[in-house]
Amino acid sequence: MPTVILLDVSLSMTRPVQLADGTETTRKNLAIAGISAFLDNLSVHSKLEFIALMAFSSLYEERCPFTRDYGIIKAELKNIDDYDKTCLETALHGVSQMVLGEWGNNIACQIVLVTDGSTGIGSMSLKDLLAGVNQRSSSMPFPIPFAFPTKLHVVCIAAANEPSVIKSKPLYQRLIDLSGYDGSISIPENLQTESNVTGLFQKLAEDMYTSFKGILKCGNLESKIILSPAPLAYTKITDFSSRTYDISDLIEVCGFISVADVGSPMAVSRHLILPANPVQKQDGAAAEIDLTDDGVTEEGSLPSFCVLLHGALKVENMTALVSLGENWFGFVYSWADSKKKSNLMLTVLTPGSDVVPWLGDLNELGTGELFPHDQVGSFPIRPNEKRSYSQNGVVWIRQAGLQSDIQKILRHARKLPEKTQQFYKELNRLRKAAISLGFLDLLNGLAYIFEQECMQLPGSAHPDCALQLQHAADVLRKTQNRDMKFVILPLQTNYNST
Repeated sequence: MPTVILLDVSLSMTRPVQLADGTETTRKNLAIAGISAFLDNLSVHSKLEFIALMAFSSLYEERCPFTRDYGIIKAELKNIDDYDKTCLETALHGVSQMVLGEWGNNIACQIVLVTDGSTGIGSMSLKDLLAGVNQRSSSMPFPIPFAFPTKLHVVCIAAANEPSVIKSKPLYQRLIDLSGYDGSISIPENLQTESNVTGLFQKLAEDMYTSFKGILKCGNLESKIILSPAPLAYTKITDFSSRTYDISDLIEVCGFISVADVGSPMAVSRHLILPANPVQKQDGAAAEIDLTDDGVTEEGSLPSFCVLLHGALKVENMTALVSLGENWFGFVYSWADSKKKSNLMLTVLTPGSDVVPWLGDLNELGTGELFPHDQVGSFPIRPNEKRSYSQNGVVWIRQAGLQSDIQKILRHARKLPEKTQQFYKELNRLRKAAISLGFLDLLNGLAYIFEQECMQLPGSAHPDCALQLQHAADVLRKTQNRDMKFVILPLQTNYNST
């Protein structure tokens, strides 16, 4: 999963450290050596991971975007200057913006905070920030918990008996608890040798990127596989209980279905499926397996059911429904990132058998041969219950969707009074959606847009246009009219009254 390395470059990181061989270095240099060892470990065991580098003090700076070229990050580490005091909140806001801009809020991410145990001073210290978390307003929330699944790992370049570490360790643990996922706090045994620090980072890399090894099985055929990145446990919370699901080591194919029928269901995560290759090269390194268009592995590899399944799904344009555990399903399919290379992927659905509405209960799926020809339908299956709404709901996933709805209202507004009914119909539709989502700032913004339109109307515009726009703006701003059942009615004027 993507990882952000958050490096503290405050003045406290420049404090000298006396090594056992008599030489002197700084905590920052030890941190750079440790991060380099961390990247070296990934380059051998986890080449597919995306890593980003961010430096912070009172401000933050994105030094290297997400990349798989770890050499770029190691080179950038040598060019980082020293700055002023530590302010962790600013850095966490920067990490949030960086991850959301690159991956969105559905991809799990890991953050490695490398610091010296200093949590800052004054009102911007971590102690004061955590003390006021519950008093924060909605306009200035604390960055943790993040909008995406996150594991926070803290590495302190300091001795365990230092007063600053003793005071800061409970604060870092509180930060990890707020994130909602298991993290870690790592402190080297001592700072007398650089190998203690580099060994700590290497162990952290091994713990963070433990590969998921399992078996993909279909009937009598099976293959040992590795999932990258390793899937996380999923906790399903209901009104009165919560349950945690773990993916089984045995992933069993239940059947096959057309890719067109599956569509794009809501997913928990997506993973690359790689065959676990038992063949070793002469130098002892594991041989790499590359799934290409023709589905052929490297020379010297053993036959793999994983490769056979990948080729079959790609040729037939099918996907395999697989069981991941008790009442937990996923889809295995071929996915191409270019015209010449494709990969076998696993999409993990939310736990349950009714998570894909147009397929029905996944436990009840069967082959068409089990039913008479006249009873075999096609997907999607229409629900038996009658829908209680007459039009599609408003969905704003991207900014363009919201802009499109506003522009549609403005197009009707410029054609008033002929489009009065259409104008108020679309306005009430958008207003109801905004109130349902708690997006009340949209109402004030829309009122401001209407007022600006009034000022920019050409001299040839109908007088009723300005009256209706001003009326709509006034109603949108009144807080007493923000009831779901309230409907904005047209203003009765001499131009439209009968």
